[in-house]
Order: sequence, then C-alpha cells, then structure tokens
Amino acid sequence: MNNGTEDFVATKFSIIVPVFNRPNEVDELLESLTHQTYTDFEVVIVEDGSAQSSDKVVEKFSDTLSISYYFKPNTGPGDSRNYGMRKAKGNYFIILDSDCILPPNYMQEVHTALSNDYVDCFGGEDAASDSFTDVQKAINFTMTSVLTTGGVRGSSEKLGKFQPRSFNMGISKKAFEASAGFGKIHPGEDPDLSMRLWKLGFQTRLFNNVYVFHKRRIDWSKFKTQVNKFGKARPILDSWHPEYRRITFWFPTLFLAGFIFSVCVALTGYPHVLWMYFLYFLMCFLISTFQNKSVSIGFLSVYAVAIQFWGYGTGFLLSFWNISVLNKKPQEAFPELFFR
Repeated sequence: MNNGTEDFVATKFSIIVPVFNRPNEVDELLESLTHQTYTDFEVVIVEDGSAQSSDKVVEKFSDTLSISYYFKPNTGPGDSRNYGMRKAKGNYFIILDSDCILPPNYMQEVHTALSNDYVDCFGGEDAASDSFTDVQKAINFTMTSVLTTGGVRGSSEKLGKFQPRSFNMGISKKAFEASAGFGKIHPGEDPDLSMRLWKLGFQTRLFNNVYVFHKRRIDWSKFKTQVNKFGKARPILDSWHPEYRRITFWFPTLFLAGFIFSVCVALTGYPHVLWMYFLYFLMCFLISTFQNKSVSIGFLSVYAVAIQFWGYGTGFLLSFWNISVLNKKPQEAFPELFFR
C-alpha cells in the first residue's frame, strides 16, 4: 500500500444518487445494490424536485439497505450531489446516476482499488448489459469507443490526467470539502470539478475494473441534444481552466468540417477524401458489430456516431465563437447549461 493507507483505513462509503422523475430507474439501481458482495455502505437518494417521486421505491428497500431519502427543490444534478454529500454519514462518496445498474462486485472492486492505491477521486467505466435495447447498445458504443469522442469516457484515456464522469465516480469527503463539490453548469460539472481538484493538489485516477451498466434512457433526439450540450460546455471549461485546454477537443468540429469539404470535393470529381470517411464509418460498423454480435447494432452505431460528431461539433463551434471570440459570459450565451 502507498501513503494513502491511513486515509483508507477509516473509510466509510456513502453512495449518492440524484434523481429527477425516474422512480423505475431507482428501483433497478437499488435492486442491484442489494446484491453487492461488499455491503459496508449507506445509500443517499436525493429527489431533485421531481413530479414523479421515488419515495415509495426507497421505502421498499429500507429493510435491506442502509438508505436515506431527501426531497429538495429542483436545482440540478450537481447541486443535488453536493446536497447528498453534505447529508451523508460516510467520508468517501460514490457518485452514481439513477440510470446505472451495478454488477455484484462493484463495491468490492472499489474497496480493493482504494486499499491498493488510494486516491481522493476516481472514475470508472461504463458498459452495456445484455438487457439493453439495440439503441442503448449503439449509444453506449459511441459514448465509450476509442474511435469516437467517447474515448475520453472510457479506458482509452491513458494520456494526461483522467477526468471522472459523475455517472460513476468516487470522491473523498476531504476533497469535496476543499473543492465545494460540483458547480452549477450541466453538463460539464464533472470535468470542471476534476480540474479544480487538480489545482488544489488532489489526484484523480481511472479504475479499470470499477464499471457500471449505464442505460442512458434517451431517444435519438435527446441524444443529439445531449452531445450538443457537451460540445457547448467544452469551450466554457477551456475559458475557466485554460491550462488544461487540449487541441484534441477540436477533433469533432474538424472532423465535421472535413466531411463537408470532402463531399464538396467529391461533387467536383475527386472522391478520394470522402472514401477515408467511408472507411472510418465502416470500421465503426465492423467493430460495433463484432463487440455486440449484431449487424443491426452495427448500423445503429454508425448512426449514433454521426449524431455525436454533428451534435458535439456544431455545439463546440457555436460555443467557441460566443465564448472565445465574442467574449460573452457563459451564463448569458447558454443559459440552458446552467442551474440557478
């Protein structure tokens, strides 16, 4: 063990879950928590002003889990996680989204990883369960594959510092109190927290064996809106934390611009560049088909990748223009990304 041994010895885990109108998801998540092989943890459910309450679901598990439930006005997922961490009894917080299902060894893997190499903030990967729909599996591919912008969310992020994502992350009480937790931006509150933690001297790390089944219950339209917001958030984060700006963040926008250029050139009789894009999408199709053992999911994955690049690329470009060129305040340029 390393110098973090003393920090780990007295560790008590609190699982923090913000919820907004998704009692069925909470039911699935809590059911998976009852099957954990490591059971020394509490669960804190924070209802973020939902019209569809999860209180009855939580009550169903009150005899099998150490669980508490809080209802508060709608202030967004970041603020709800902060609220839950302030209410929690533990000194190490596991942050999960309500649309996650945990494999039985999840908490044991967290315990083992921290005991072997303690860190004040970690992130884990997300995977697709066999029970997922074809669309969910296709979206999971594009959000996690090394071939797409999703690579930074999974095990492909080997260079530089890892930025845990709030659907599957852990943070010590010490790091939470020093940083004041998540900010008001959404999405983007998790990389913002990571970069503030780095500035405070805390480390972050990827735990490869700590994964969740992330269902992402969204349709194509919601997925496009989601990745578009991801794109808008990045130039804002770059303006807040310029020392962590990377040229790779431009990749989706440049990819999209290159595709439009290649189509125009192809119309003049030179399709060679366009063939490179065809080969890229063919590679996505083949890898997804192989991974999911389904041709239909392979085709859906190509569609998901196209949506991801279009949504993120256009969102990033629009935000860069407003934030970096016009010097607009983020809250005024994109109020949809901020909770009051």
